[in-house]
Amino acid sequence: MTYSIIARDEVAGHLGMAVQSHFLAVGHKAIWGRAGVGMIASQANVSLDYGLTGLELLDSGETPATALRKCQVRDTSPDVRQVAMLDAGGRVAAFTGEGCWDNASHHSQPNVSAQANMVAHSEIPHVMVETFLSTDGSFEHKLLAALDSAEMLGGDLRGRQSSALFVVNGERKTAPNDGVIVDLRIDNSPEPLRELRLASELNSALQLVWPVIRGAACRGPVAPTPDETESAIEVLSAAQVVYGRGNLEPSFWKAIALERAGRKSESDQLISTISQNHAGWYELYTSILRRGSAAEKSGTK
Repeated sequence: MTYSIIARDEVAGHLGMAVQSHFLAVGHKAIWGRAGVGMIASQANVSLDYGLTGLELLDSGETPATALRKCQVRDTSPDVRQVAMLDAGGRVAAFTGEGCWDNASHHSQPNVSAQANMVAHSEIPHVMVETFLSTDGSFEHKLLAALDSAEMLGGDLRGRQSSALFVVNGERKTAPNDGVIVDLRIDNSPEPLRELRLASELNSALQLVWPVIRGAACRGPVAPTPDETESAIEVLSAAQVVYGRGNLEPSFWKAIALERAGRKSESDQLISTISQNHAGWYELYTSILRRGSAAEKSGTK
């Protein structure tokens, strides 16, 4: 039914989980995480208590092993659960009940645990962990690579339907929902892994784009410097490659940056091309420029 991996980024301290299942919206109930506290995978016959109570126990200072045992004591059917818990220090505890189906197993070591049930091969968790540890690149990329490795061994016996990627900061935050770095879910798709990877790439591009569209090149009462404009155009052009032809958001903000830099003919040409796909872009373009003009006259943001 489901395979997942929870892990701690030993460099940044971030905690993350990636999961795939032939089940609608697997990320809704399988993933439980809190910044600076821990990450919990709850699957097979899911009991929400392992996530809710598990995080509270980890937050109170219990080890993953103790937190897992205390949740099991409260559970009337622990034999049908598959659970893995990871704390902010990288300690791990995992359990696969005897009532879980078809090649159900887990493989854990410090900082990482993979677990699977109703899958094509019993070695899937072991291969997922090895893939995570041996893959170069970002933390998110390593988690997604682990999912791909499970699929190469046959994955879920029933196929694919949904996937999710969740990453939180390794430092504890004041509010329980603060510190979320990545929260991406593909709830119903014939290709959830491909779409999750694309969403992750878009999210990475957005993290670079967001400061640009909030910065001087795209808004504010003062015209940008040439360096600010060129830097923004470079970021937005690179992001457009990732976004693809179906989403012209970076190019739209590039047109705004060109206009604010006094490069009106380039801006007009670009917004004209963008608006051929969707007329609303031009309406938003003129609205933003009007607001910018008003801000310049009043000296406000």
